[in-house]
Amino acid sequence: MNLPEVQSPLQKKLGFKEKLQWTFIILVAFFLLGLIPLYGLGENSLAQFEFLSIILGASFGSIISLGIGPLVTSSIVLQLLNGSGLVKFDLNTTEGKKRFQGVQKLLSIFFIVFEAGIYVFMGGLAPSALLDPSQFRTMEFILVGQLIVGGVLILFMDEIISKWGFGSGISLFIAAGVASEIMIRAFSPLTSAGTFAFGTSQDAVGKVWVFISSLANQNPTGAILALSSILATILIFFVVVYVQAMKVEIPLSFGRIRGHGIRWPLNFLYTSNIPVILIAALLANVQLWARLLEKWGHPLLGTYSGSSPISGFVLWITPQNLVQAVITGSLTLSHIAQALVYLLFMVVGAIIFGIFWVQTSGMDASAQARNMLNSGLQIPGFRRDQRVLEAILNRYIFPLTVMGGAAVGILAASADLMGALTQGTGILLAVMIIYKLYEDIANHHMMDMHPALAKIMTKS
Repeated sequence: MNLPEVQSPLQKKLGFKEKLQWTFIILVAFFLLGLIPLYGLGENSLAQFEFLSIILGASFGSIISLGIGPLVTSSIVLQLLNGSGLVKFDLNTTEGKKRFQGVQKLLSIFFIVFEAGIYVFMGGLAPSALLDPSQFRTMEFILVGQLIVGGVLILFMDEIISKWGFGSGISLFIAAGVASEIMIRAFSPLTSAGTFAFGTSQDAVGKVWVFISSLANQNPTGAILALSSILATILIFFVVVYVQAMKVEIPLSFGRIRGHGIRWPLNFLYTSNIPVILIAALLANVQLWARLLEKWGHPLLGTYSGSSPISGFVLWITPQNLVQAVITGSLTLSHIAQALVYLLFMVVGAIIFGIFWVQTSGMDASAQARNMLNSGLQIPGFRRDQRVLEAILNRYIFPLTVMGGAAVGILAASADLMGALTQGTGILLAVMIIYKLYEDIANHHMMDMHPALAKIMTKS
């Protein structure tokens, strides 16, 4: 499939500094593209979906309004098709991997064009309503063209990171978006209107400045509220790091080589952050459809007042800040009931999506047993039979899928209910991505060190 691509490095192994340099360049380019507004944009109805923009690594209203949405969608669709057997790619061969990557890129381009059209023609990113009909239609196509250019840039930036940098562009852009959101919510001295808060009666966006100004103005309630948001974020961060490191190791041996074996790790968060991404996407879509239905005069899913839901199903799946309600003394049974429903929805949804993902993406016991046998491995004391290995793995994989899904659901919901600096899903994604990136960078740096020094580092 002759599609444009980023050339791979000529050398077999890139150095640590070169990889770090390319990662930094693409990260800066990503932030700069997020500052370029769409030419001819009038109404930005997507601006209210801040949560969705963080998950998609997007900046609604800019040239990269699509973010990584098309890339993630194409990846998930292709993984599901391949895992379910509807489309077959032999990923153990070079030719199979090339075909998979080519189809994935073609699918990404399709979703870039498709989502650009949906965003503009459905009114999410619309031209000015003051234009006459012919100019309005022309400007719509100009907006679609800009979104396609931004989507293709993100596609190739992701490819540059995959070949020349650390990790993947998709992960890097999500982590960058969440990290910038946390920094802004923590340290921005500006008001929500974009003016300096100092010397005015308005509070700054940054909770650190709100905490300091509340203490200076002898407002203990405001100081406690700001501090609680900061502490909630720190607490969730450390809990996620701890849970991320938990794993179950299954002892395996090489069938033909006696006395040699390895430990096959199964992470406690077996499906990683996939369940919470899917449940977050579901919630975002429900909220989007609720607004559209209300706009069309059929508020079947609920009604809104400004940006806040006030009735219906969307009210029950919107997190309530329980910590703020407790501190201000406004906690009611309704708050508690809504919080419990939201927590239950997140946990049950994450478990269901986790089970679904394991069964369709090739992470089930059958696929794992097949991978182990193909690698020449077996469990000591058991005969080399896929059915036996599959039965043993089932004792671990299904419980880990359920418990891991419940854990990410609880953590994401807890962050939202405690009023953390950003959404719980965003914190989970950022921590898991940064943790993995840290491991990759540390391992690569270790490999680049002098062998003798590397031995000392591994022993310590």
